[in-house]
Amino acid sequence: MSRLQVVSGKGGTGKTTVAAALALALATEGKRTLLVEVEGRQGIAQLFETEALPYEERKIAVAPGGGEVFALAIDPELALLDYLQMFYKLGGAGRALKKIGAVDFATTIAPGLRDVLLTGKACEAVRRKERSGRFVYDYVVMDAPPTGRVTRFLNVNDEVAGLAKIGPIHNQAQAVMRVLKSPETAVHLVTLLEEMPVQETSDGIAELRSARLPVGRVVVNMVRPEVLDAAMLEQVRGTPRTALARSLSSAGLGGARRGGHAERLVDPLLRQAEEYAERYALEHEQRAVLSDLGLPLHELPLLAEGMDLAGLYELATELRKQGMS
Repeated sequence: MSRLQVVSGKGGTGKTTVAAALALALATEGKRTLLVEVEGRQGIAQLFETEALPYEERKIAVAPGGGEVFALAIDPELALLDYLQMFYKLGGAGRALKKIGAVDFATTIAPGLRDVLLTGKACEAVRRKERSGRFVYDYVVMDAPPTGRVTRFLNVNDEVAGLAKIGPIHNQAQAVMRVLKSPETAVHLVTLLEEMPVQETSDGIAELRSARLPVGRVVVNMVRPEVLDAAMLEQVRGTPRTALARSLSSAGLGGARRGGHAERLVDPLLRQAEEYAERYALEHEQRAVLSDLGLPLHELPLLAEGMDLAGLYELATELRKQGMS
């Protein structure tokens, strides 16, 4: 299992939820996981029902078996100050630059630099070791930008090519890319069984492969339970309306006489069955498209009660059962 797990997906697919569940799933049997947020949305704090994450690694959950999940919200300005101190020993001068807005200016006009800082902080956590030689974190899970931007975000070497040919920034980008393009990293994509997310997932995988970034797995999120299979749908379609009314009446839902309660239920039920049949066909079609991508495919259920901390643990358990930890 790769030590840096990057999770991306089209907006609305629940990529942050999947990243959080994956961090919990990986933090089993005493393992320690760091969950990294790079977009500044504080989505992780909301999922774990905790206060906003600061720019420091904080324990936010304990996984089954005694594992621990830490989280970090990376602030590009503070990351740049760390960078300036690390390579240039600016100290107080760096803080002065922040006060006059120079740090914000630098990360705004040079988005490639911003991405180097964000990815660099995650990669540093992957490589960091204790004095004993053991890695501080067994796994680092990054809640990355959406599918349409993730390749550019991760391919920081190309982004900084025109910014710095030599020097510390160039060397930092090279060190980051050595991690991101190695077996230490896997980029997972989250999707729904809908046409647009599936198409964006397919396009994203092609872009990642073109950039020689390691594609991991596809996670289909919010999968609805299968109420009727294809054979049962055909049976419903082939049953006469009068027979359906009699069946409803036999079930205690009113008389079968014309205008009776059971009779009035037939049309709405048939419309609902037809809508379900359309969705069933679409989902099976999209599942076939995803299967053709040649990647391991995992599915997470739509939680009827909505997403809360208990639901997050439930999804983590499902990921463990499916071999994602």
